[in-house]
Amino acid sequence: MDIEQDHRTPPGTPPAGAGASPEEAPRDGEPNAPRAQAGLGGSARSGSRLRLAWGLARRWATRRKVGDRARIAAKRARVLGFRAFRAGFRGLRNIGPALLAARGGFARRWRRSLQFRTVLVTLLLTFVSFLAVGAYLSNQIANNLFQERLAQAEVQTRQSVQQVQETFDGAQVTDQQGVLKLVNDTLNQLENRESGTPRQYVFLAVPNQDQPRNRWVDSRASYLRTENDIPQSLRDAVQHSQQEQYWQSIPLTVDNRIHPAIAVGNKVSFGGTVYELYLIYDIETAQQTLDDMQNVLWFGGIFLLLLIGAITWIVTRGVVSPVSHAAAVSEKLASGQLEERMAVEGEDEVARLGASFNHMAANLQEQITALANLSRMQQRFVSDVSHELRTPLTTVRMAAEVLYDARDTFNPVTKRSAELLYNQVERFQALLNDLLEISRFDAGAAVLDAEPQDLVLVIRTVIETAAPIAAACGSEVRFYTRSPSIVVEMDGRRIERVLRNLLLNALEHGEGRPVEIFVAANADSVGVSVRDHGIGMSPSEAARVFDRFWRADPARARTTGGSGLGLSIATEDVKLHNGWLQAWGKPGAGSCFRLTLPLRAGAEIVESPVALQPADGDVVLVEEQSTRGVVLGSFHAAGGTAADDGGPSPAAAPPPGEPGTPPGEPGTEGEEA
Repeated sequence: MDIEQDHRTPPGTPPAGAGASPEEAPRDGEPNAPRAQAGLGGSARSGSRLRLAWGLARRWATRRKVGDRARIAAKRARVLGFRAFRAGFRGLRNIGPALLAARGGFARRWRRSLQFRTVLVTLLLTFVSFLAVGAYLSNQIANNLFQERLAQAEVQTRQSVQQVQETFDGAQVTDQQGVLKLVNDTLNQLENRESGTPRQYVFLAVPNQDQPRNRWVDSRASYLRTENDIPQSLRDAVQHSQQEQYWQSIPLTVDNRIHPAIAVGNKVSFGGTVYELYLIYDIETAQQTLDDMQNVLWFGGIFLLLLIGAITWIVTRGVVSPVSHAAAVSEKLASGQLEERMAVEGEDEVARLGASFNHMAANLQEQITALANLSRMQQRFVSDVSHELRTPLTTVRMAAEVLYDARDTFNPVTKRSAELLYNQVERFQALLNDLLEISRFDAGAAVLDAEPQDLVLVIRTVIETAAPIAAACGSEVRFYTRSPSIVVEMDGRRIERVLRNLLLNALEHGEGRPVEIFVAANADSVGVSVRDHGIGMSPSEAARVFDRFWRADPARARTTGGSGLGLSIATEDVKLHNGWLQAWGKPGAGSCFRLTLPLRAGAEIVESPVALQPADGDVVLVEEQSTRGVVLGSFHAAGGTAADDGGPSPAAAPPPGEPGTPPGEPGTEGEEA
């Protein structure tokens, strides 16, 4: 170190940073030696300053790094705290949906799982039973332990008080020291800290005595016991007693803990002064015994509860699993997988149920297969016969047309025969066409060719086509709509056939009364109702009116012909559009057929915008529906259209309420409502 100082800082060199004294500063004109010495001293001082500056710079850099690290750590802590707060907030925000999802899952499991319900109900009833039995046993054990400790305390207190009183009565001391020693020794013998029921005492003089009190003995108590440990109610009972013994349960503070205890009080006398003597029995050991027994009951009950739950789950699984398997197999059978069967194991009731189920499934498969084969044979027979009949029918029809065209040259009998032959061949041709159409529906070969079309225009075309038949029947066709155009995605050919069939049926059964057609649309669907006021039909007949070849009155003669398959074909056409075709009737009040179609192909229908059952005899639009309404008109087909008769056309009908359209006339809003 000395060597380092000799080389770097010679002795006597001023400290770094101290300037040279005026005497040592070189002057102009002095010798070179002093100037060289001064130069060496300045160099040393410069090195010292550099070392000091370097140390300060390193210390500043170190402090700056520490400060930067502290700032970075604080920033990271703030970021982590913010992320934790955000995660906690998101967790709290998701508690509600999680609870709702859990409740929904529980409710769904409760509805769909018999095993879950059985196990849960068993656990709930077992828990309630264990709770009731455990509470009863715990109460009985607690009462028995307390009564045992109380009886023991009362017996010991009587014996101890009797001994104390005998000791006081036989005392021969008269001085203060002797009296105090006697009382202390006697009372200390009452304490018992080593037994299972520790005992302490409180010795108090009865207040307000008539005779003078013992001036040397006033009150005594065991260690940490005071007169405040004795309830005032017990003191009042002892003070007003003769020789009775009273007790009361009290809380006792021991080592900053509350112990249950029993205080038993009596009266004793000494030297003409009456005292209250209370013996306090700590029954904490009995409480610990009770707690241990309650813990045993709790743990035993939980173990038995879980054991019973497991047993119930195993037992119910053995019963429910075959039932669940049977349900799954039944669903597969219902979906067309007729080869599915249940697995049968054993010979118990479940095994017999599985065997019976398999036998039933086998019989159903045989019958369904036989029916399917028969249906395919019938469909093929109808299709083959229909196709085979087309060639001879065409030849017969050509011959019938030739005879029909030359009927005027025949005699009256031959002329009538030619007319009948021609009409019946036409009916036979219609029947053959219907059979071919039905065979296509049965074979699943019917295809929907949907495109946007104007339904109002289709209805007008159908009315114009049926005008001759309406004129022959003497019925007037009235057409009501609130929109001049309703565009629907549909197969125009099929819907036109459905509407024509409904209108012709209404004209045939209308008995010359007016036939009304109502059209309305809402946001999702369009409804068309065809209402006649003819003979009507009963509800049972309305339910069967769409069956094949069904007639309400088989003996009634036809006026317009028909094959008996028209409404059946109409039903299949409407099903292809995912629509509704419904019927209503009342004997003597006519009938009403309602067609409902979705505006877009494949959409679902929620409600029809046209009512099925007429109100007050007239078809009305469903209330509170947003109908597309501007135009309200009628169309007359008896002898021609309304325009032909000089009346307004549907598209040109005046709005309701304008002059020239009185309420109640055809084509007004009063007529529709």
